[in-house]
Amino acid sequence: MNRKTFVVAMRPNSKLIKVAVTVLIAMTFALVSTSGTAYAAKKKKVKYGQIEISTNPGGFPLKIDGQAQGDTSQTVRVIELEPGHHNLEILLPGGGRWVRDFDIERGRKVCVNLNYHPKKFTVTTSPCPYPVNISAPVSVNDGDLITFTSDVAYSGSKPLNYTWTVSPAGARIVSGTGTATITVDSTGLGSQRVSATLVVDDGSGDAMCRQNAQASTTVVGRIPPPVECKSFDQFLSVAFDDDKARFDNLAITLQNSPDTTAYIIIYAGRSSRTGQADMLGRRSMDYLTTARGVDGQRIVIINGGYRDADFIEIWICPPGAKPPQPTPTVQPGDVQPARERTRPRKPRRPRSE
Repeated sequence: MNRKTFVVAMRPNSKLIKVAVTVLIAMTFALVSTSGTAYAAKKKKVKYGQIEISTNPGGFPLKIDGQAQGDTSQTVRVIELEPGHHNLEILLPGGGRWVRDFDIERGRKVCVNLNYHPKKFTVTTSPCPYPVNISAPVSVNDGDLITFTSDVAYSGSKPLNYTWTVSPAGARIVSGTGTATITVDSTGLGSQRVSATLVVDDGSGDAMCRQNAQASTTVVGRIPPPVECKSFDQFLSVAFDDDKARFDNLAITLQNSPDTTAYIIIYAGRSSRTGQADMLGRRSMDYLTTARGVDGQRIVIINGGYRDADFIEIWICPPGAKPPQPTPTVQPGDVQPARERTRPRKPRRPRSE
């Protein structure tokens, strides 16, 4: 009976086979639908992303979005975070901080591994600041060159830059620009102080490596040359015609120099007649004023005393000059004046033809 039934069931046209196939298809569809629904449900439950953190060495305080999250470790720590922007901060020794921002996506993982190596600092001694001194003379005369020399105690290896400025405005650097020593022309700066300012730097940009110094020198004003009379002429007075030629030259000079004054010093000879110097003086003045038209206010006649023979000195003096002084060579006690004529000379006899 059972065998027969089985044989019947295996017939191709059997209704039983059709029912079985139909049931099998339905069960398969149900299983597939159930599996897909379960997978979708499982996938829908993922709401967070993850961040994996490890450090070498471990033990550093960890903060996420400003909230403490314990310490890091050498093994990976997994922390779930809501999707979005997050801030990660790891506190390092000595006040150091390692800070990064991350964007966390749902169902994705961000991996962070930090290897910490302490910085090794080499302590170097800076050559800055350094002393700068300037040497200069205390004073110079107007027109002298002033030398300003700098002494810079810089122990660094960089080349130094020298920038000089001088004052007042009339001071001029004539040599040494850009070097440790300069020379400055003081012409026209009498009765003033010339100052030189130096700025030294090594080009590093460090304010401590930029030093400056200053020095000053007094410029003594030029003393104007003294106003003095000049010797114009000197001669023995033998014949008046010779004297007049000398006075002609004097008159021309006075005309060409209208601000000068002529001093005429007249010496009587050892054996000249009494009053000889005064007589020669009157004669000289009369010739210059009458014959040559010289203003008498510009002529000064001086009785110079005595010399061995009648002698005349002529001096030209500019305004403000100290008048010349007589230089007699014979003392009055040594003078032996010639005797005055007591009788008139006899007229000469006319020659007979």
